[in-house]
Amino acid sequence: MIYVLCRLLLACFLSLPVFAASAQDWQKRSIYQLVTDRFATSDGTSPACDTSKREYCNGTWQGVIGKLDYIQNMGFDAIWISPVVANIEETTADGQAYHGYWTEDQNSLNPHFGTSDDLKLLSTTLHERSMYLMIDVVVNHMAATALPPNLNYSAFAPANFSKSSDFHPFCWITDYSNQTNVEQCWLGDSNVPLADVDTEDPSIVTFLNGWIHDLVQVYGADGIRIDTVKHIRKDFWPNFTASAAVWSIGEVLDGDVQYVSQYTEVLDAVLDYPAFYPLTAAFGNTSGDLSALAQTVQKEQSAYRLGTSMTGSFLENQDNPRFQSFQTDQALVLNAMTWPFVQDGVPILYYGQEQGYTGANDPYNREALWLSGYEEDKPLVIHVRMLNAARKAAVASSGNFLSTQLTFLTTTKNALAVSKPPMLALLSNGGSSSNPSWSVPNAGYKSGETLIDAVSCNTLKADKQGGVSAQSFNGTPKVNSLLYRPIGPCSHSFRTSHSLL
Repeated sequence: MIYVLCRLLLACFLSLPVFAASAQDWQKRSIYQLVTDRFATSDGTSPACDTSKREYCNGTWQGVIGKLDYIQNMGFDAIWISPVVANIEETTADGQAYHGYWTEDQNSLNPHFGTSDDLKLLSTTLHERSMYLMIDVVVNHMAATALPPNLNYSAFAPANFSKSSDFHPFCWITDYSNQTNVEQCWLGDSNVPLADVDTEDPSIVTFLNGWIHDLVQVYGADGIRIDTVKHIRKDFWPNFTASAAVWSIGEVLDGDVQYVSQYTEVLDAVLDYPAFYPLTAAFGNTSGDLSALAQTVQKEQSAYRLGTSMTGSFLENQDNPRFQSFQTDQALVLNAMTWPFVQDGVPILYYGQEQGYTGANDPYNREALWLSGYEEDKPLVIHVRMLNAARKAAVASSGNFLSTQLTFLTTTKNALAVSKPPMLALLSNGGSSSNPSWSVPNAGYKSGETLIDAVSCNTLKADKQGGVSAQSFNGTPKVNSLLYRPIGPCSHSFRTSHSLL
């Protein structure tokens, strides 16, 4: 009891102020996800970084601070960083723990990324810029370098994880249709087995709830991303996220809408894996099926507790091949990158996507961003900047934008018209050799209203019935919204009429 009281008093004394960001506050944001070790170095140098070696390349929290202008200039107002706690130090056959997911000590920080003061300074600097900090957390497992009976449990810290009885008995996950097998057997491999924490043990649950509370308070986190959510029993999560007391978004790595929907009952939000798979398939080649993406989203809107508004939409991340590792047609790339910014949930962009990185599976999709030179005039950087501007203007100009679920006004194998007033996105998968056209008779605009496309900066007018007809050249997407006065990337603002009246 004395220990718990001292821990809580210490956390209060050392804690940083947080924005007390609500789910609705996060809805207004767009998130830039980065791998801390690969984003920026403390001194701004650009050391070689061979991804195939799976070793630390010396990215740090100080490095992130030094490149916040780069992130903010693209229009992002939140960052998601790698897990921050201490990982195993060994160089294994699977490489080093540069990614942050091989926890060894929950109560210490990863010294490769910096000090406690560095992480606090990152949080403070973000808040001074009115930006949010999201910290990735792992509670399902601890990382080892040997299997039982040779596993040294005493290497884990704190003492809650120092003996074999603190973990589920060793067994590999072999049957993903068996939820008990998924929740109580182990991830990893024989090189780095991931010892599955016994999250049924009341003392461990108490520790983890206190740990996440303190982590958030001490470092001023505004949100958490939770790793491997489906590998822990569902009724663990409500108290854990309540203890965090900030917005939580969970990784449920599964494409089945009904399966993922169960976790929307116990978390604030989920990463949108069910839409990720048809998204990459639809734009992955010119024979993809956009209607499959639409059908999945419509299922999600009905199945999820809060519809699709509490999802995190993404095209790339650290666990999947980059889109341009299998498709480099730039029209398809532009269309695919547009989706996260025109759908209902929170847009997430994985670092390096804007620079056109092409890394395939882990470890090749975790490149050093400093090797790009952080160029800000590349076409994809400009595209992201315009998408962020269009979405944020829609949020600012319409009180109903975030609460209104998108609808598909056109749905074919090769074309979508996505309505989320005041925004109308026109997407296609014909590629750069196509000149797609859309006729949307019931777009919901007033007769003669002027729209501007955030991608081309061209304008068009709604017809007498409020419909829209448009054509795109070279297969590029169109992100239309109402136009009223000059400002922004297209030298125009995207505002609804009532906002200036």
